[in-house]
Amino acid sequence: MVLIGSIINALLIVIGATIGRIFRGIPEKMKTTVLSIIGLAVAVLGIQMGMETTNFIIVIISLVVGAVIGEWLDLDNLLIRLGKWIETKIGKQTSESSIAEGFINATLFFVIGSMSILGSLDSGIRNDHSVLITKGIIDGFTAIVLSSTLGIGVMLAAIPVFLYQGIITLLAGLISKYIPEAALSLFIQEMTATGGVMIMAIGLNIAGLTKIRVANLLPGIVVVAIVVVFIFLFQ
Repeated sequence: MVLIGSIINALLIVIGATIGRIFRGIPEKMKTTVLSIIGLAVAVLGIQMGMETTNFIIVIISLVVGAVIGEWLDLDNLLIRLGKWIETKIGKQTSESSIAEGFINATLFFVIGSMSILGSLDSGIRNDHSVLITKGIIDGFTAIVLSSTLGIGVMLAAIPVFLYQGIITLLAGLISKYIPEAALSLFIQEMTATGGVMIMAIGLNIAGLTKIRVANLLPGIVVVAIVVVFIFLFQ
């Protein structure tokens, strides 16, 4: 089932948020330690994925050019502003501001990131759900922490997570039918490696070791596709 990764991811968020509401009194030191461990685990996953490249030049070019485009567009700031705008609108329209706050913050945390995109592409193209399931486990533990402080609204974030990742997964499956197998294989390999560097950055950010604007690196995925097309057109 092509959407199994997205379904598991959403369910783990619901389970984590439910546990978080049961154990609301988690000590602050424990929350910090858990998030640090999650961050380091994500970083290790990113390193493992980054090692899959067979042409590190593609990875470097994609990340550098993608970063330049992302910084020029200021994607990170745009997403932050969008989140604040949505929070303001929902906050004005509902008396349950705590639910709105939990929903918005959790949605932005779970959806915005390269793991969502890479995992969904993997599910749709290779029917490999390991990245989304790994993300689901991470999201589940994170949901426990977020729900214990932001409320039950965190659970509602499972809905946009499923829709967002599910749409990407279904589109990826269609794209794979019209792209040569060799080109698709190279794209997946280098996209995985490039995304691995982004995932490592996410992990280091979660652990509190860095403050890399990972959202500004996302155009690098598009650059990988362009470089791959260029290689196959002029080889």
